[in-house]
Amino acid sequence: MKFGQVSDPSGIDFKLPKDAAATTEILGKSKVKHFEAYVGCAKWNKTDLKGFYPKGIKDELAYYSGQFNSIELNATFYGMPTADQVVKWTEKTPKEFKFFPKLTNSISHFKRLTPDSLPLAETFCNAISNFEKKLGMAFLQLHDKFSPKEFDKLQNFINNFPKGIPLAVEVRNEAWFSDPLQWGSFCNLLEKKKMSNIIVDTAGRRDMVHMRLTTPEAFIRFVGCNDDKIDKKRLDDWLKRIEKWHQEGLKKLYFFVHQNVELSSPLLSAYFIEKLNKNLNLDLKIPEKPVDKKDNGQKKLF
Repeated sequence: MKFGQVSDPSGIDFKLPKDAAATTEILGKSKVKHFEAYVGCAKWNKTDLKGFYPKGIKDELAYYSGQFNSIELNATFYGMPTADQVVKWTEKTPKEFKFFPKLTNSISHFKRLTPDSLPLAETFCNAISNFEKKLGMAFLQLHDKFSPKEFDKLQNFINNFPKGIPLAVEVRNEAWFSDPLQWGSFCNLLEKKKMSNIIVDTAGRRDMVHMRLTTPEAFIRFVGCNDDKIDKKRLDDWLKRIEKWHQEGLKKLYFFVHQNVELSSPLLSAYFIEKLNKNLNLDLKIPEKPVDKKDNGQKKLF
């Protein structure tokens, strides 16, 4: 994930902003009966997640889904999924595993939500509906140049998005965050439609750490800067904020870890899960490091 990448992260102020007032209001209205947390990576590809898979693993998804409870499914961004493909993925994963597929780029980046993109959205949703109970939430990532000037297209798309498929939305163009009126219109639309407003924590775009929830479900895409010391401190800050949100009424957490150079995503995820379990008294599986003879055959955390 190259978006928001910087050559030197040491001078970046990574402190999380205060919550938007509306976030506090939304969480305060929530009546939490059971809190759920899903943490994972963006990919399960062995080439990207170096050092994560034991030697001889043939089915990467089957192994990955035994270590994590969810995946931010970026594969569907690059090609329209088929029902058969979705069924195969579903059959390889445990009962409680969740998929969070990204809408295909033909919808978001090539057609850019023009009315004729809606039939493609229908095709996409028909395919991912085969995840059945393993579907966490679909998410729409808009093109960097998709600005508030195109709000009517976004509104029409959201209003006509297939019912029954939960959706989160990520806007990237700077104008969304710099214009309070446009930002308010966007957030109010999501709030009305009960769709989640994605938060992206990446070094080069601190405006996207907007801390404005539109539902009592937090969808966070954390992009590490390939400096483990800095990234672990950033995760510590997120753990504090999530604990606060949990106390205020957060119902669900979706937290996905990326890297500009995919080396430490499993490591950072394991670090985050271990502390999240402790802070919120959860029992999420902590990913394991493959057995290494140098470690006397003992499995250890990353």
